[in-house]
Amino acid sequence: MEVMILLIGFSLAVATAFLIAFLWALRSGQFDDLFTPAIRMLFESRKKPGSKT
Repeated sequence: MEVMILLIGFSLAVATAFLIAFLWALRSGQFDDLFTPAIRMLFESRKKPGSKT
């Protein structure tokens, strides 16, 4: 029975950590641009000056 209490406490701690990480990413603007990642492969990549490829 003590193991169940320990596992429940551990799972709540992990869930809380993931929630805090998600809220931090949300507030930092990680999910602001929903359109560009889907079409990024269609843009021409600019070559760096002096690169051989």
